[in-house]
Amino acid sequence: MYDAGKISIDDFFCNINPAKPYQAYLSNALKVADVLDWVLQQLGKSEVWQTSFSISEEFIRRLYFIEKSGLVTRFNLVLDHKATNKTLKLWAFITQVITTTYLADNHSKVLLVKSEQGEVVSIITSQNLTRGNRSESAVVTTDPELFATLQAQIQ
Repeated sequence: MYDAGKISIDDFFCNINPAKPYQAYLSNALKVADVLDWVLQQLGKSEVWQTSFSISEEFIRRLYFIEKSGLVTRFNLVLDHKATNKTLKLWAFITQVITTTYLADNHSKVLLVKSEQGEVVSIITSQNLTRGNRSESAVVTTDPELFATLQAQIQ
């Protein structure tokens, strides 16, 4: 495992490149917001779809700053309805940051990013949108077929 204080995201990934369509990590050093920010820095303005069981204020705050960077054109979020009590407490903040939020039977943790130029990145992760110091894993891919499949299932 890696110590979060001594590494950067570049220790886990090379730049997004269709010639290297799959990358992965298992670490307690990265959070899904770090990966989203890394993707947006490379793709530029993009629409984002995110699914999670739950969300925390800390994560919404991080998304707020990512969204304010001007790189997110639209943010779509799907959360589990069983976490509604927690979600409702954060609703005012969520609506300031997220374009559209859906409540559903959901335990998936998927992040999809599609740039204005049509480039796509899919991230399938173990991490909810909450704070934690446990190791999490994710697969990051530029596979357009996988993106299309997941996007169709989310919508």
